[in-house]
Amino acid sequence: MSASLVYLLLRQILQMLTQLARDGGAKDVELLVLRHQVAVLRRQVHRPDLQPADRVVLAALSRLLPRPQWSTFFVTPATLLRWHRQLIARHWTFPHARPGRPPIDPELRLLVLRLAAENPTWGHRRMQGELARLGYQIAASTVWKILRQAGIDPAPRRSGPTWKQFLTTQAHTILACDFFTVDTVLLKRIYVLFFIELATRQVHITGVTAHPTGAWVTQQARNLLMSVDQRADGLRFLLRDRDAKFTAAFDTVFTAAGIDVLKTPPQAPRANAFAERWVGTVRRECTDRMLIVGERHLSSVLAEYTEHYNGHRPHRSLDQRPPNPPPQAIDLTAARVQRRPILGGLINEYEQAA
Repeated sequence: MSASLVYLLLRQILQMLTQLARDGGAKDVELLVLRHQVAVLRRQVHRPDLQPADRVVLAALSRLLPRPQWSTFFVTPATLLRWHRQLIARHWTFPHARPGRPPIDPELRLLVLRLAAENPTWGHRRMQGELARLGYQIAASTVWKILRQAGIDPAPRRSGPTWKQFLTTQAHTILACDFFTVDTVLLKRIYVLFFIELATRQVHITGVTAHPTGAWVTQQARNLLMSVDQRADGLRFLLRDRDAKFTAAFDTVFTAAGIDVLKTPPQAPRANAFAERWVGTVRRECTDRMLIVGERHLSSVLAEYTEHYNGHRPHRSLDQRPPNPPPQAIDLTAARVQRRPILGGLINEYEQAA
């Protein structure tokens, strides 16, 4: 390796001496130095980073240098031609629209999904007509595409209403009733008959007895219609199960008032879901958390709890309002809130301080 290095050095020196002997000028020495520096830089930098001004200077000087001597440039002729093509491409570039259909407006997409959520029986063509009425010109196929991408059936099946849909749409005219039982300290079972208005969730405890009979249940039905008075004119259906205690006389009391009796399917408690839900609520919040001595005790406890349930307890289905909200609105930002325990502190109520 040392011999090759000595050979390269001698060769470089001879070339320099030959050039000096041939011309004998300082410029020649300077050119030799610059050429050697360029050779060193080429070994260190494979691809130099050129600025636009560097490219312009090199392109201009290439016109003055004969072609056989272009090897002195560290760029190739193909590079110069590529720079020229890029310059022309930038000069003649014009803004152009993207190919294909324009994208769907995000607000319009959200509006289509909102119509689908609020109207589950509408198909994509029905939604297109509603959008056209609102001033949005959109094709039915576009509505279909938006619904499919969101995982919604663009053409829902037209089937009959389920029990849940029926109860929801008819809630303002339905009254539901049922029994629930409470076991006393002495292991005596007491039956409680209650009615609940589905529209307002207002509960009516009509009777508490250890021996319910058909005649007793019928009398409680008469008492209920007398208590609701004029509100009974807005009721059209009574929902009950097939308990034998609900006799024909019981049904006659309601049919005489213009209320049709609907019987739930056998062994289908979900068909009377509102009543079953209230039974679970009263047990979790009241009867399962205290010991009941007898009928009078249970009547007193349920009367106090029902007053709390109807007048104070918030309900999610009623926008966190009770069935019978207080007439005046309370400004919680400017009021002091006080706690009022009921049922011996079993449940707390909160109200504005006087």
